[in-house]
Amino acid sequence: MSAEATNPATPGPVAGPATPAVPRRKARARLDLRRLGRAALLGPASRDRLPDAISHVVDAHRAHHPDADLEPLRRAYVLAESSHRGQMRKSGEPYITHPLAVTLILAELGAETTTLTASLLHDTVEDTDVTLDQVREQFGEEVRFLVDGVTKLEKVDYGAAAEPETFRKMLVATGNDVRVMSIKLADRLHNMRTLGVMRPEKQARIAKVTRDVLIPLAERLGVQALKTELEDLVFAILHPDEYEYTRELIVDNASRADDPLAEMADEMRTVLREAGIQAEVLIRPRHFVSVHRVARKRGRLRGADFGRLLVLVNEDADCYGVLGELHTCMTPVVSEFKDFIAVPKFNLYQSLHTAVARADGQVAEVLIRTHQMHKVAEAGVVALGNPYAPPSEEQAASSDGERADPTRPGWLSRLLDWQEGAPDPDTFWSTLREDLAQDREITVFRPDGGTLGLPEGATCVDAAYAQYGEDAHACIGARVNGRLATLSTVLRDGDTVQLLMGQDPASEPSREWLEHAHTAAARIAIQRWLAAHPPRGDASGDEEPGAVAVPPAADGSANQEAAWEEPPARPAAEGPEFRPAAAPAGRSTTASVVVDRPGATVRLAGCCTPVPPDEVTGFSVRGGVVTVHRVECAAVARMKNAGRAEVGVRWGDTTECRVTLVAESFVRPHLLADLTEAMALEGAEIVSATVEPPTQQRVRHTYTVQLPDAAQLPGLMRAMRNVAGVYDVRRAQPQAQGA
Repeated sequence: MSAEATNPATPGPVAGPATPAVPRRKARARLDLRRLGRAALLGPASRDRLPDAISHVVDAHRAHHPDADLEPLRRAYVLAESSHRGQMRKSGEPYITHPLAVTLILAELGAETTTLTASLLHDTVEDTDVTLDQVREQFGEEVRFLVDGVTKLEKVDYGAAAEPETFRKMLVATGNDVRVMSIKLADRLHNMRTLGVMRPEKQARIAKVTRDVLIPLAERLGVQALKTELEDLVFAILHPDEYEYTRELIVDNASRADDPLAEMADEMRTVLREAGIQAEVLIRPRHFVSVHRVARKRGRLRGADFGRLLVLVNEDADCYGVLGELHTCMTPVVSEFKDFIAVPKFNLYQSLHTAVARADGQVAEVLIRTHQMHKVAEAGVVALGNPYAPPSEEQAASSDGERADPTRPGWLSRLLDWQEGAPDPDTFWSTLREDLAQDREITVFRPDGGTLGLPEGATCVDAAYAQYGEDAHACIGARVNGRLATLSTVLRDGDTVQLLMGQDPASEPSREWLEHAHTAAARIAIQRWLAAHPPRGDASGDEEPGAVAVPPAADGSANQEAAWEEPPARPAAEGPEFRPAAAPAGRSTTASVVVDRPGATVRLAGCCTPVPPDEVTGFSVRGGVVTVHRVECAAVARMKNAGRAEVGVRWGDTTECRVTLVAESFVRPHLLADLTEAMALEGAEIVSATVEPPTQQRVRHTYTVQLPDAAQLPGLMRAMRNVAGVYDVRRAQPQAQGA
């Protein structure tokens, strides 16, 4: 796929344990590509034997799959060699050396025969006269799909959009078969190894795309062997000075007489042997980028910082046995312990991580895993073989049944979902890089027991769009771990999230949600809606998304305070029952009150706005007026403490009443219009209203309303609660003591 790539890359081998190389089952010298090229042209290729040129591929393949049928590899090589014959790489090797090298990389990682067959043919459709139909006829639909998935789109057809559209096509194909990306990663690794003769500016451009897109994809697919070498090759091109300094650190450490890691490995072997645990203890040198990161984090490096200790065992239970022995017989650094066996990473990685310290203060990181875990940790999805084939009896017996489907991991599903909404190649390309930069994943739970996989830092907005897609426009709030939370709340691994959805099909997302959207799916969905619904500046009364309007009060004033006090009612002509006087608008405002003091004037207290069937009491104030309070009102306690005598009061016949209600809601467009309409339909007249400024996407409304009958109050409160976005309605609480 890169006829221009040529000589070995800048990073060369380093003596000692710090050599950055793809971990393999057996140590293999770098192949002589020129010799392979000559073998490809001159070696025998009869139908009854395998060509010499693919002998290294066959050996590596048989090490993982001893019973594999090699005939497809022979036929694929013959077609690839004859198709590429005459094509040369810029360094002078026959072009066939490139697909051979890519196939060898995959074979050493344990790829199955179908992947290797497609790898040998991966450039034939792009660079030769071979067609996809021919590939299907000779090798079947699976191989045709894989070859098509890694075939680049032509610049003559797509112009500047060719590269992003090629990656979009490749990712969509990966969604159907993850082996497509395995071939692409191996292809890029060989091209990066042989990037030396390219112009420096082109080397830098290719290295940046590798850093921003291919390396994160290798991490997500768990192919650490490819990821680490790609990181080192990119590091050497983009940061040559830091690379050379790191190289010198590694060389200096390799020349030291003492090796603390070797000494600690020997001590571990003794501990585990005495405990009767069969285990293999290996030293895993850090690659260049890892050494560079540790140096930036810790400053001066010591011998144990240049590698890790790897303990390989046979069974899962042995991992915990090793951990117990090491923590018992050596000095553990407890803060470094992580259990990725019980809770695997999203890329299938499983290991126990711990660290132990020596008496001189040097700390060695320790990785504990089974041999199978190690294979998956190095090769990721490549180690799964054909993930779409039915599992063998051995695989079925060893499966715990709890792994996520490796053929469609959560991050890939999310990526495929949002890429459909990317409006243009530039948006897709920039969003893809941002999405891949989020390299950690969390799992949150739904109330129904389902789960959502989200990147670290995701908010309730992201959870809403992950669960409901564009229907999340109607989301009005959330409960996190049972408590009300704003949509901007950042979620943590293991949280339970209940999303509160409105019923209005015309619900709109708030522009402010963009500030809280962490995932590409959420951002693109919100941006698409906002682009299709630009703000309107006409007099139609539509609010800007997220805005809160305050309706005028019934008397024409706006934003009046809710506190109020009734004017004195006229005294009754005779008998103990008195009806309060008319409201300012000339109407009766309260239910009738029976007072145990004939001739007294009655006033309902504005501090607690009592209405039937509240339990009430009265106090005589200046002018012979009796003020009626709810018994729990703070003013009652104050007047009792002041020596005021209580006056017996009770409700008479229920008539009109005035009451103050407090509503709590999430911010959304048109909320005030919907809320006041619901109140009007219940026969309530708004006397005054106060709407506080929104905070954290929530807003408080205080309404003083007039009802024709106090019995309508429960129905009014229910109607207000049923308005989308309103999560609580209550009577105004009596003022606090001393307020």
